Amino acid sequence: MRLLVSVADDGEARTALAAGADIIDAKNPRRGPLGAVTSRTLAAIVGAVRPHRPVSAALGDALSTGDVRRSVAEAAACGASFVKVGFRGVASEARALRLSVTAQGACISRPATTLVLVAYADAARAGSPSPDALVAVAARCGASGVLLDTCVKDAGGLFDVQSFDRVSAWVALAHDHGLRAGLAGGLAAGDLAMAEATGADLVGVRGAACDGGRNGRVSGCLVARLHAMVRPAATPAAV
Repeated sequence: MRLLVSVADDGEARTALAAGADIIDAKNPRRGPLGAVTSRTLAAIVGAVRPHRPVSAALGDALSTGDVRRSVAEAAACGASFVKVGFRGVASEARALRLSVTAQGACISRPATTLVLVAYADAARAGSPSPDALVAVAARCGASGVLLDTCVKDAGGLFDVQSFDRVSAWVALAHDHGLRAGLAGGLAAGDLAMAEATGADLVGVRGAACDGGRNGRVSGCLVARLHAMVRPAATPAAV
């Protein structure tokens, strides 16, 4: 299992890289679970990290085909290895598929960038398709992977929202569809062994890697501690 650490700027990216994070994720935590950083900030993060580690970019929740096409193209142009798109407020699975096909089309024109769809464990509160439905959408549109996250951050971490057995079944479903599966959503250091036991390919953290929680600053000591808790991977890879 690989460790993804979300960073808000290039300074945090350098800290996470030096402490052993396998994947650096560009995200503005003050703008929600998938808050996008500016193109300038993303370019600075890529410049600080590549070629040592891949960079992922959170692009927020898809609102329209035009917006998602533009945001994917801009992130790809900045050098993101993969992009993450969520579906808060997109209740229709058919609409989620249309948006995903658009995002994947933008990735195809930039073959160095791949698409990851984000499913919300608290889908009812997010107004999004269920996690299982998002796996089917990801497989149909040609995404490389899926990430299970939490949308609303007031109900604890991922394993407070869904049981270990349910999360494990979701990971297995993703693998059955040929997709890589990642877990995130308020995960603490004590959750990493459980996350690994699900068979997930990746675990993503923000608050657990920061002094002062998700809106604090990434700590090298905390990242190093988290990295020591996950099994080392031969080569870093995307979700």
